[in-house]
Amino acid sequence: MDLNQLFKTPHPVIGVVHLLPLPASPQWGGNIKAVIDRAEQEATALASGGVDGLIVENFFDAPFTKSQVDPAVVSAMTLIVQRLMNLVTLPMGINVLRNDAQSALAIATCVKAQFIRVNVLTGVMATDQGLIEGQAHQLLRYRRELGSNVKILADVLVKHARPLGSPNLTTAVQDTIERGLADGVILSGWATGSPPNLEDLELASAAADGTPVFIGSGANWENIATLMQAADGVIVSSSLKRHGRRDQPIDPIRVSQFVQAAKQSIERKTSQASAASNSERLTSEV
Repeated sequence: MDLNQLFKTPHPVIGVVHLLPLPASPQWGGNIKAVIDRAEQEATALASGGVDGLIVENFFDAPFTKSQVDPAVVSAMTLIVQRLMNLVTLPMGINVLRNDAQSALAIATCVKAQFIRVNVLTGVMATDQGLIEGQAHQLLRYRRELGSNVKILADVLVKHARPLGSPNLTTAVQDTIERGLADGVILSGWATGSPPNLEDLELASAAADGTPVFIGSGANWENIATLMQAADGVIVSSSLKRHGRRDQPIDPIRVSQFVQAAKQSIERKTSQASAASNSERLTSEV
């Protein structure tokens, strides 16, 4: 997966649009225009703040089904994502929660979005929705049937879940890439808003062996410099909202602050890598 080709940068910042409750969800408010308006406001705020891509989630549809969502959710998300793609010119991704990867792939293929996020691609996770089994077999064959080139970013040991059994992180990353055929992997903390630790990111990056590794939760303008030392990109939402609260809309000022901090950390990382490379070259010449 060539991040530079997809996002026009090797270290993308991907902002998340959390959709208000959709039709058939328990808290659906009966007004699709309100959902669209909020999504357009958030997409515009993220784009103007300088993010490199967007991902759209049915975040407020909780409690989630563990697999296939209602057709009304698919219809609504298709409509909304198409509207957002006409509004902002950024690479677009889709996550259909909790783990309806085939619907996400279908939507992305139809509207020509570039990637999807899959919470459980391989393995079995115990979650608040019950046991969720990875469906890499079905998803990859469905992608082939559709003739789609949509990229698959897959969570490893996803948040709000525990693995059935005790696979170590290195094995989980390798299985997700080598056996699940993920195009990129995502590492999160235990829950929404909690970051992964640097040691786990370093382990994941080493195990990924060149496949992109994304920070999937908990990044903010204070910790991003540390986390980006061992990651290729970041997916961020909660810390970009007013007062850092998940139920609030995106705050353009917080977006700009985060993007600036992330870009500065990437520049330092690039400079350090270049200096180390030059030092090694000079040493070998001597």
